[in-house]
Amino acid sequence: MRTLTVAEIKTNFSDILGAVQQGEKFEILFEASTEPVAMIVPAQCPKNARKIGILDGKARFTIHGGGKITENEFLGT
Repeated sequence: MRTLTVAEIKTNFSDILGAVQQGEKFEILFEASTEPVAMIVPAQCPKNARKIGILDGKARFTIHGGGKITENEFLGT
């Protein structure tokens, strides 16, 4: 993982995004900070779409009382 300053990112943004597409990760330093404030990482896209309705016909639930709850029930107090 490489560490870059905001100035380096501004100057080389297209090249950095190209490296991210290839799987590289970057930490970002702001001004004179020695601690990273952000990261640029490749997006994680799911390879397989999740099947919707996997429990269709296997489970059910009922809401009694029209779904109304008290403020204390909502807050768990």
